[in-house]
Amino acid sequence: MCLFRDGAATARSDPAHVSLARQLSRLVANPTVFRRSSMPIATPEQYAEMLDAAKAKGFAFPAFNVSSSQTLNAVLQGLSEAGSDGIIQVTTGGADYFAGHTVKARAAGALAFARFAHEVAKSYPITVALHTDHCPKPALADFVFPLIEASEAEVKAGRNPIFQSHMWDGSAVPLDENLEIAREILPRMKAINAILEVEIGVVGGEEDGVSHDINEHLYTTLDDAIATVEALGFGEQGRYMAALTFGNVHGVYAPGNVKLKPELLKEIQDGLAAKYGTAPKPLDLVFHGGSGSTDDEIATAVANGVVKMNIDTDTQYAFTRSIAGYMFDNYDGVLKVDGSVGNKKQYDPRAWGKVAESAMAVRVGESTRQLGSAGQSITA
Repeated sequence: MCLFRDGAATARSDPAHVSLARQLSRLVANPTVFRRSSMPIATPEQYAEMLDAAKAKGFAFPAFNVSSSQTLNAVLQGLSEAGSDGIIQVTTGGADYFAGHTVKARAAGALAFARFAHEVAKSYPITVALHTDHCPKPALADFVFPLIEASEAEVKAGRNPIFQSHMWDGSAVPLDENLEIAREILPRMKAINAILEVEIGVVGGEEDGVSHDINEHLYTTLDDAIATVEALGFGEQGRYMAALTFGNVHGVYAPGNVKLKPELLKEIQDGLAAKYGTAPKPLDLVFHGGSGSTDDEIATAVANGVVKMNIDTDTQYAFTRSIAGYMFDNYDGVLKVDGSVGNKKQYDPRAWGKVAESAMAVRVGESTRQLGSAGQSITA
């Protein structure tokens, strides 16, 4: 599917593709939308610098899933208050929600998210990268591929890619097929100076319709990692991050339900370094399904090469819990009880929205301190 050519939208004859192409064309019609000038959205070079610094200094960047302007603003607030750079990401479901929950236009929603982020981030003294999270095989055609095409048009016009990285989640297909698809995507990512994230292994639980059982497949093996390197190299074909799994499960899990083994990452990194004669920790790793992890488990994972850790469940709860508290505390103001008129200053969505954003921002700051990124911003 080719939606963009020479900066203009072209589409297949299929009406769905025509509609999608038109939406994407309108979103990128203004050539100033994605320019770097005065915007703290990382350039490809800055993103690489961020990840290199994290590995060299022994910390990781939190990557926060957002699904609305409010949750995006909460992340920017929390990162700024912590003096931390970070990664802001959107899933297929989050992108659908950005586009409007009654329609299915996830690529348009993702571009709307990016456009909004580029604009509002101007006011914050930190640098952030934009990323698309879990994209399974059935969603490639209407999510990641159109976004890559939109970035290809931007790069052709002399500008930066819209997103700094994209994730291909091949955990639901056999490893050979997973790596074959990754190998097909990687050159396109290299051409737009963006980074590919791949999942090698299986993250248990469920996130935005991608679900897996909790079993032995939650643990990536050294052989899996070797197969990955044989297919994708060590960056010469294009830079990538690997989400190796070591017992990870999406959502908050009860103690004893799963056993995290972050020390497995060291065994794999050491095995690769010995086999290929590389420097220690040759892979840039990603930590998925970390909600409920202990500080020691996080620290061990980071020490073994994790440079990015996804945060979603904990920030979702912080956001919603504060709204619930607000509504209980102000029920007589937000409801027209016994024929009263309520209190407009309390049921105004901005009133409880500010509370929710600030509560989520606190949890964002906590993540930066857990991962060691607080105070490490590259922004002057």
